[in-house]
Amino acid sequence: MYWVVLVASGVLEAVWATALAASNGFRRPWPVVVWAVTMALSLVGLAWAMRGIPVGTAYAVWVGVGAVLTVLVAVLRGEEKLGVAKALLLVALIGCVAGLKVVS
Repeated sequence: MYWVVLVASGVLEAVWATALAASNGFRRPWPVVVWAVTMALSLVGLAWAMRGIPVGTAYAVWVGVGAVLTVLVAVLRGEEKLGVAKALLLVALIGCVAGLKVVS
């Protein structure tokens, strides 16, 4: 269950990062609300997952999941381009996250 909550918290990290960008420097209220709520939930989930997963592993997985999904959201929204090199690096990052689960 710790791993499920950790991955869900990583997903929420991507949501709050995307909302933060959409807030235009905290000038747009709804993205700010989404940012605040999802950031709080993401951190609570990370903290809970750390009860059963070592801090270094939990943090690396949380950041990795959030980073990959944030890039993918930006690509889907047309805000970022996905070249071959970037795609391969994201796949490698996913492989590293999966590897941390395997060795934990």
